[in-house]
Amino acid sequence: MKTGGKLIVEALEANGVDRIFCVPGESYLAVLDALYSSNTIRTFVCRQEGGAAMMADCQGRLTGKPGICFVTRGPGATNASAGVHIAMQDSIPMILFIGQVASHAREREAFQEVDYKRFFGDIAKWVVEIDDAARIPELVTRAFSVATSGRPGPVVVTLPEDMLTSLAEAPDALPWTPVETRPGEHEMQELEELLSKAERPFVILGGTRWNEEAVSRFQRSAESWALPVGCSFRRQMLFDHLHPCYAGDVGIGPNPKLAAYIKNADLILLIGGRMSEMPSSDYTLLKSPYPDQKLVHVHPDAGELGRVYRPTLAINASPAAFVEAFAGRGPKAPPVWDDAAPELHASYLAWSTPPETGPGAVHMGPIMAWLERELPEDAIITNGAGNYATWAHRFHRWRRYGTQAAPTSGSMGYGTPAAVAAKALHPDREVICFAGDGCFLMNGQEFATAVQYDLPIIVIVVNNGIYGTIRMHQEREYPGRVSGTDLRNPDFAALARAYGGHGETVEVTADFAPAFERARASGKPAIIEIRLDPEAITPTKTLTDIREKR
Repeated sequence: MKTGGKLIVEALEANGVDRIFCVPGESYLAVLDALYSSNTIRTFVCRQEGGAAMMADCQGRLTGKPGICFVTRGPGATNASAGVHIAMQDSIPMILFIGQVASHAREREAFQEVDYKRFFGDIAKWVVEIDDAARIPELVTRAFSVATSGRPGPVVVTLPEDMLTSLAEAPDALPWTPVETRPGEHEMQELEELLSKAERPFVILGGTRWNEEAVSRFQRSAESWALPVGCSFRRQMLFDHLHPCYAGDVGIGPNPKLAAYIKNADLILLIGGRMSEMPSSDYTLLKSPYPDQKLVHVHPDAGELGRVYRPTLAINASPAAFVEAFAGRGPKAPPVWDDAAPELHASYLAWSTPPETGPGAVHMGPIMAWLERELPEDAIITNGAGNYATWAHRFHRWRRYGTQAAPTSGSMGYGTPAAVAAKALHPDREVICFAGDGCFLMNGQEFATAVQYDLPIIVIVVNNGIYGTIRMHQEREYPGRVSGTDLRNPDFAALARAYGGHGETVEVTADFAPAFERARASGKPAIIEIRLDPEAITPTKTLTDIREKR
């Protein structure tokens, strides 16, 4: 006979969990007590449930296995919902465990009671309450299966407080069985035929269920077919940006030459992604529901095939399995488009070369150029959302898989907790977080978590004193009528030191390189505050330009 709390921990251990992220709560004390005795699971205590859930998301994003988060009922669960929404929109495997009110108090609006099936119903793949401790091995392992199968996503498991303290006899938990979806030979032959007849094909990589081997294999396949390849919004780590077949980021504000090529392509091979609103440029690169181009859509979830776009050929397969099947195939004759990839790659290199100047005393272009020279290829870059992220997305050239953690959902506050999780996962690798001033202060408290666990991340806070993206839209739609977008910020370098980390302030461009080197050398979590002129709102336009519609 074991307590429900003990059975939860044993089920996690059986499914290979080696760490969890949590904010403690009295509703799941029995689980915390069982974790005390675990020799295999490390518990990371976080400062806010949203940050804990985003750490779990990053763990799932970088490993392909569910990240695990524990929070308490009511406010704890609702705070965590931001991370659940990210995992859903980004197709990331994650399991959120919530301590629930005791069974006898249900349906009375008890203290902090929430109906989680209704609350999370639209932003999670599955929501389940375990009311019988004997079913814990069954339902926890099922949660792993649901989170990882088809289109991955978050699962929410609620744990009534009395269930966790009750005694039950249950079988030992067994690990989940991964389910792979593979393409059929008929579909692969049809794809070869479509490619053989194409004159302007283009490949877009996206989604999840990739791995390092699949990324490497597909790059070799792209070479053999001379295919131009782009990566969907915030999925840039899926293709080496210096590979001659790489054409650029199919994201927000793409290279106009790339966008024109995609619109005029006669065949799009979309692997793993959904091409939702942002990467499709509001459904203009690919028109919904009927694209102008022939579309071959490869996706691990049959429910996504034909949901937004009617494909010419639908292939129900995970990216890794599809690439394995595609790897042994090549063109039977030299492709007629063999000049497309080098031309698009040259255009990408020009597009991704940062500007040397800009308004104000600090210029982000030279800073990005310096980072490109200094950062190792395996450095992990994290960010949340905001105009500042353009500098990383456009001007950092990703070389390797497993080096990017950023929300396709456009959620602010993601970068700092993601950096903490990434550094905990890869302590030997450099982890750099880009954050805006508004973005950082949404979950900046997780810098304290980095200090607590001695995780020397470097957070680059681009401080322009405004909610920059919203101000940009505001100036475009309502020129000169500033409302609700100004910010008064703390001294971020002093804040870092107050937490026990290292702090630097950059007020002129030349200060950045020595500040970064000092941050590295400190061996502590560090914040480098860049005080950027708000006029430098994008790499190519100032706020004044936008206001005056130049």
